[in-house]
Amino acid sequence: MPDSKRFLHPEAIRRIARMEVRARHIVEGFLTGSHRSPYFGQSVEFLQHRQYVVGDDLRHVDWQVWARQDRLYVKQFEEDTNLRCHLLIDISGSMLYGSGPLNKYEYGCTAAASLAYLILKQQDAVGGVTFDSEVRERIPVSSRRNHIMSIVKAMDAEAPENKSDIAAICQKVAQTFPRRGMMILVSDLLTDTDQLLSGLKLLRQRGHDVLVFHIMDDDELDFEFDGPTRFEDLETDAILSCNPRGLREGYMQALAAFLEKVRHGCAKNMIDYALIRTSDPLDAVLAHYLSNRLGMHHKN
Repeated sequence: MPDSKRFLHPEAIRRIARMEVRARHIVEGFLTGSHRSPYFGQSVEFLQHRQYVVGDDLRHVDWQVWARQDRLYVKQFEEDTNLRCHLLIDISGSMLYGSGPLNKYEYGCTAAASLAYLILKQQDAVGGVTFDSEVRERIPVSSRRNHIMSIVKAMDAEAPENKSDIAAICQKVAQTFPRRGMMILVSDLLTDTDQLLSGLKLLRQRGHDVLVFHIMDDDELDFEFDGPTRFEDLETDAILSCNPRGLREGYMQALAAFLEKVRHGCAKNMIDYALIRTSDPLDAVLAHYLSNRLGMHHKN
């Protein structure tokens, strides 16, 4: 059996953990985002009004209602203990491709494990699913510190081999987790783009804060193959033998169109999107992305 701890890469985690002083600010900004989401600890959500009675906290009086109706009403709130984050981790066959030390599957799982580590460190709750065309493993939502190993074990449960169907997974997740929270998709997004964006839009319409970590290999982004090459589809077993130099221009144009469509679709639906190369040091990627999101939050 493979060592499930391989996704945690102790040195990378140590470097992330060294952000002890900055971590709370960085992760807090990351989790709260540019629109309303819970902060750390208790957050409250406005539900309805009720008539004021003697002894009610005057801080909860809705003075705008008083100005219109000359009656005192107080806002009722629902307490929400911790933010709930759901990791949606792609373990389809295409994620097995890799030209460096980590393939997309290993890199994506490392990213998911690191995010879970930081979320649990801040005493928030995390869970989610691993998926291809179906949900393969369900990870219960928990804020227990040792929950990290349940997450890693779920990621390591099955070898990737099938196609992905992100739209169908988004629909299932929206039904399974109706309570608003954060959804973090970790995937190479190699699926029907229109359906992908439709699925992500559904999560936003249900009130979730959605983030996309788009994991791609350098070969896929640069296509620097030279000489006769045999390409194999990891999900359909289709084979193409060709001279890649003759395909490079068309491939790069198609890639640019694909990336632009995904970026535009995410931006249109207020979804945070990050394209990440598997050659990028993961701790630096996370620090850069989380810091940028904190900066966005401060600007709003």
